[in-house]
Amino acid sequence: MDIFLTGGSGFVGQHLITRLLADGHTVRALARSTEAARRVEAAGATAVRGDLADLRRTSDGGPDRPPSWLTSLDGADAVVHAAARMAFWGPDAGFERDNHWPTITLFRAAADAGVGRFVLISAAAVSTDGRGGPAVVDETTPTGRPLIAYGRVKLATEQALAALPTPGTTLVTLRPPMIWGVGMTTLREAAQGARAGQYAWIDNGRHLVDHVHVDNLTAATSAALTRGTDRGVYYVTDGAPRSVRDFMTPMMAAAGADVRSARSVPYGTAAVLAGVLDATWRLLRRPTAPPLDRWLLAFLGRDRTYDITRARVELGYRPVLSFEEGVAELRA
Repeated sequence: MDIFLTGGSGFVGQHLITRLLADGHTVRALARSTEAARRVEAAGATAVRGDLADLRRTSDGGPDRPPSWLTSLDGADAVVHAAARMAFWGPDAGFERDNHWPTITLFRAAADAGVGRFVLISAAAVSTDGRGGPAVVDETTPTGRPLIAYGRVKLATEQALAALPTPGTTLVTLRPPMIWGVGMTTLREAAQGARAGQYAWIDNGRHLVDHVHVDNLTAATSAALTRGTDRGVYYVTDGAPRSVRDFMTPMMAAAGADVRSARSVPYGTAAVLAGVLDATWRLLRRPTAPPLDRWLLAFLGRDRTYDITRARVELGYRPVLSFEEGVAELRA
C-alpha cells in the first residue's frame, strides 16, 4: 500500500515508518522542517514538506487556501495520522487549534482524494475523567468528560470524524494509553527528576496502570490498515497491566535512576496536594503543569486498565513485544 503518514519524525512516527516499510508498504511522511525531513528520510520514507498548521481553522471552517502538499494525498491507499501536540496541561483552545481542526481538514481532504482508509492514532486519555470510574474500561464504557484538555479535544475529534459522511473512506481509531519504548523523551525527563530527588510513589505504587510499547502500537496500526470496521474504535495495550511500581522501577533503572526507595504519599494526601497545586497553577495561568495535578493523580493513584478484546477479535491484534523485552531494549 501507499501510505501517507503524519508525525513521521516523532517518537511513534519513526517506529511506524520502520514497521510499515518492513510490511512492504511505501511511505510518504509529512515533514514541517528540514530536520524533520532528514529524520523521515533517514528512516526510509519519502519526505513531503508541509505543516499541519496550514490546516488550522479559519473563519469558514477550513484553510483559506488549501496547502499544495495536500495533493500528496492523491494516489494514497491510506493515511496514518500520528501527529499531535501532546501535553497534560493547557487550555482546550490550543489543542483545538493544533490538533482538532487540522485533523478534521486532513480527513476531509483524504476522503476527497479517494483515500480508502484513514487510521487515527487517538489516546486512551479520552476516557480518563478523574472520578474513579471502572477499573477496567472497554470501548462501550461511557467516556464522561475527560480530565485534561488533550483528552477532551481528542474525544471531540473522534466524534466529529465519525459524524462526517465519507462512504468511500473507512475510519479506524486506535486509543493507546501511555506509549513507551526506545526514543521516549518522557522517561529521560522523569529519570532526571528522580536523580534530583523529585520522585514519589502514591500508595507505594500499588495501583494498576496500562501501557503499550511503541512496537505493539505499530503492530496494531499495521493491522488497522486492512482490518477493523468503519468508524471502529479500539483500545490498544500491551495486554498485561502492571502496578505503577513494577512498571516504572525497571524503566527508570534503565534510564539510570533508582526509585525503589523513593518516598510514598497516601492517596488522600496526594489528592489534597494535587487539588491545591492544580488550582494555583490555573489561577496564575502558568504555561506548564505543576509537579502534581489531577491528571497525574488519576494516572498514579487509581487502577485503570483497558480491555483489548475488540482489538484482538476485529483487528487480529497481538502484542509482538513483552514488557521484559521492551525493558531490555531500553537498557541496550
